[in-house]
Amino acid sequence: MLYSLYETQRALLAPVRLFTQTTVALNGHPLAPLSYIAFGRALEAGVEVLDGMIKHRGKPDWEIETAETPDGPAAVSFDPVLETPFCNLVHVRRDTTRQDPKVLVVAPMSGHFSTLLRGTVKALIADHDVYVTDWIDARGISLSQGFFHLDDYIQVLMDFMRHLAPDLHVIAVCQPAPITLATVALLADQDDPGQPASMTLMGGPIDPDGAPTVVTQLADDRDMSWFETRCITTVPAYYPGAHRRVYPGFLQIGAFIAMNPDRHFAAHMQMFRHLIEGDDDSAESKQRFYDEYLSVMDVPAEYYLETVQRVFKERQLPRGVMTWRGLPVRPEAIRKTALLTVEGELDDISAPGQTLGAHRLTPNIPEARRRDHLERNVGHYGIFNGRKWRENSAPTIGRFIRDVG
Repeated sequence: MLYSLYETQRALLAPVRLFTQTTVALNGHPLAPLSYIAFGRALEAGVEVLDGMIKHRGKPDWEIETAETPDGPAAVSFDPVLETPFCNLVHVRRDTTRQDPKVLVVAPMSGHFSTLLRGTVKALIADHDVYVTDWIDARGISLSQGFFHLDDYIQVLMDFMRHLAPDLHVIAVCQPAPITLATVALLADQDDPGQPASMTLMGGPIDPDGAPTVVTQLADDRDMSWFETRCITTVPAYYPGAHRRVYPGFLQIGAFIAMNPDRHFAAHMQMFRHLIEGDDDSAESKQRFYDEYLSVMDVPAEYYLETVQRVFKERQLPRGVMTWRGLPVRPEAIRKTALLTVEGELDDISAPGQTLGAHRLTPNIPEARRRDHLERNVGHYGIFNGRKWRENSAPTIGRFIRDVG
């Protein structure tokens, strides 16, 4: 029902998009008289902002063509290395002979495509050999491929780490932080050669009790039947993933915007003013952000519900009761993998203290091989994108990887 309503809304907005695109095209013509007066510029700016808000977006491109390495620019390609029904392991291959540390970036599977980490990857490839998890939109995955549970996520990460070992460093961004910690714990418990040399956990809910947020409070206040009935829908018949139960991306982005509506409204008003003033660069910068931010994918329902239940409601990992296919998950087994946690001071999704909890759970990592970094004056997105990420957090991670390597 949810999906049908969403698709109906999209269809009803089609005439509006025709109007916005036509108005921008006509007003942008050098012979259009309205383009030379204030009203015309305001009209064009308004419909351009409106068009950006309502247009349908697919999976974005990475839009990274070169890496600015210490040896100079190097051409970049994105090459699949391992392919699975729900996730591909992609090598961000640089045309260089440099022998830099090998890094697996675990992107969130929480409603956005992995390209949300474009800024993360772009900073890291300067002096790292980067691989990234490229999650696949669940509405494009046939039911014949089966289901995808939280335990399957751990299996995927295990397979990727074993494939890339040895001398691997793992960086988990946001949502996969607890799952990555659990995966490394299982490998450590078996003394598996796939154990990474280090793991960096960034802004993720390792211990939701470390700092309550709107997200943790929602999980506490609602029972599982509420999430089942309000957040899960079925993919329509005209998609390849027909009849698959999913947590749809449009619900996730709606929840994110609802958390900070004033901020998003102000951003669009700024974009409007930039367009009127002819500051196309500033307007384009904001539009590029929203093109990425509003590009969403569907998540398998079973994985989403198990994450709510096991990570947020039951807090299985910090309570020491998490299992994987019958095996206990024991973070205290980790001895060989160094640990860095990164948090944002203003993060309202995984607030400071949640990720820091990883240190309490891993007492057997030597003190010399553990660090924490709090980035001041940044929110959740600023942990892995933007100026402070490039100037502070990324260099901190790079030094840590080389120090413990």
